[in-house]
Amino acid sequence: MSDTLETASPSFTGSKIAEAFSSFRLSDRIVDLLQSAGFELSKDSIGFVSTMVVTFKLAFCTTIVLLIIGVPLAYWLAHTKSRVRVVIETIVSMPLVLPPSVLGFYLLMAFSKKNSAIGRYLDKNYDFQLVFSFEGLVLGSVIFSLPFMVQPIQSGFSSLNVSLREAAATLGADRLKTLFFVLLPNMKSSMLTGIVLSFAHTVGEFGVVIMIGGSRPGVTKVASIAIYEEVEGLNYALAHKYAFTLFAITFALLLCVYILNRRFARAGVL
Repeated sequence: MSDTLETASPSFTGSKIAEAFSSFRLSDRIVDLLQSAGFELSKDSIGFVSTMVVTFKLAFCTTIVLLIIGVPLAYWLAHTKSRVRVVIETIVSMPLVLPPSVLGFYLLMAFSKKNSAIGRYLDKNYDFQLVFSFEGLVLGSVIFSLPFMVQPIQSGFSSLNVSLREAAATLGADRLKTLFFVLLPNMKSSMLTGIVLSFAHTVGEFGVVIMIGGSRPGVTKVASIAIYEEVEGLNYALAHKYAFTLFAITFALLLCVYILNRRFARAGVL
């Protein structure tokens, strides 16, 4: 082990965090499973499977983190009377209009060990880097997809009748129980919309992920980057394979949302 790791005081260093992510190379396991099942995979096919697994792994991790962050943030924005609410709403909504490359650039500058004190600190004390890592992709994707989770859920909270909270309070329920057992079950449509939009938006990201993650096969290379690289290399057949897969999956996801939302509307669920 390096001197940095030997002198680091925390026993659970950043490198171990990184290993926890990178050791679980789901793409490699899926490729091995397909080959053991008798499928003969070409180099392009192996690359395709690996890239799609990274893409959907990123979308899944980002959506989970956004759920944890987005629900309480949306609840606060829907009910607070604080003067800073408009500032927080502006910050949350900025990724909707801000070019992805701008956000990616500033994240790159903020966490690069060459240009940032934060990056140097993480590298020196924890042997951990966010730039060009899967963890960095998750961070960038969470920030860039934040409005797609927060805004539908905030709208759902705002649309709920205040009598629900008042009735729960009368029965002695605290805010946490009211949130999980009264409010959220009555806004399934808003929750579903936020989850699916966040997932689908992450699947299609390009500017943020290429700036902070680069194109490391099996680690940070996602489908949108693969399409660009294959078109640049005039490999249109493989580019079409990536593009059509993303098109079909996102279409199916959005179609399911609209169908389910129609059913929720008929049932009177927000």
